[in-house]
Amino acid sequence: MQADVLTKVILPLSLFLIMFGIGMTLRLSDFKNIFHYPKAIVVGLIGQLILLPLIAFILSLIFRLPAELAVGLIIISLAPGGATSNMFTYLFEGDVPLSVSLTLLTSLLTPFTIPLIASLSMIYFMGSNTEFELSIVKTMLQLLVISVIPIALGMFVLSRLPVVAKKIENALKWFSIFFLFLIIGLIVMKNSANMANFFVQAGAATLVLNIVVLISGYQLAYWTKLNIKQSTAIGFEVGIQNGTLALVVSGTLIGNNTMMIPAVTYSLLMFITGAIFGYLINKKNNRKKTEACSI
Repeated sequence: MQADVLTKVILPLSLFLIMFGIGMTLRLSDFKNIFHYPKAIVVGLIGQLILLPLIAFILSLIFRLPAELAVGLIIISLAPGGATSNMFTYLFEGDVPLSVSLTLLTSLLTPFTIPLIASLSMIYFMGSNTEFELSIVKTMLQLLVISVIPIALGMFVLSRLPVVAKKIENALKWFSIFFLFLIIGLIVMKNSANMANFFVQAGAATLVLNIVVLISGYQLAYWTKLNIKQSTAIGFEVGIQNGTLALVVSGTLIGNNTMMIPAVTYSLLMFITGAIFGYLINKKNNRKKTEACSI
């Protein structure tokens, strides 16, 4: 499969469908939910939009990543949560409405934050002597088309055809996970000659990033006196990213295959670390419940 087919057709189309599926889980009432727990929303947004990219930037310096991989690490840190973060929150007994609300807000905000911060990171790590560039305004418009518009369409379908929307949404939820792995597989095949080296360079940084932000998101919520369910939801929202969006930005909008590698390694690792994180949080919470009952 040629690179242009993957990055110019398959990736944008799959992202459109994934965001459409997210839209079909949302109602206008979800916007009202945002005002029910403003503190949790603010803490979640700080973790997602500020803490996560900051940690990614620091780790790119600590690991002395090559410029293109460093920018790729920043891009995956800028991606919002998605259906996967909602799924983890549900499976491990977090606050699902909060998770969905944060996914909605970050999905609406990132078309504006990603182009700006990604462009600044390219200037910092790659300087002006690079063939790759990112038009901020053009990229904002492109991300709006392939992320915000399908969310709105999905919400419209849900409001008009709720039964049909539920069936489609369930299919698209599993499609998003399957297609993410399929895309990762195609990228690995295309870069098979250099993949081992890429994993050596980016694997450790993305693993540390994923572990640190899962814990940091949870602890940030816990330190600000949010309850266990809210802390769990924020942990997953900060730590589980929309890898497909990061792949679209790096591979389709910027057109740099090397920048896609951190998104590939992160997307593979987050399923493992997310499951371990959820298990440990549940184990900790169950122990507290047992101790409380014994008193």
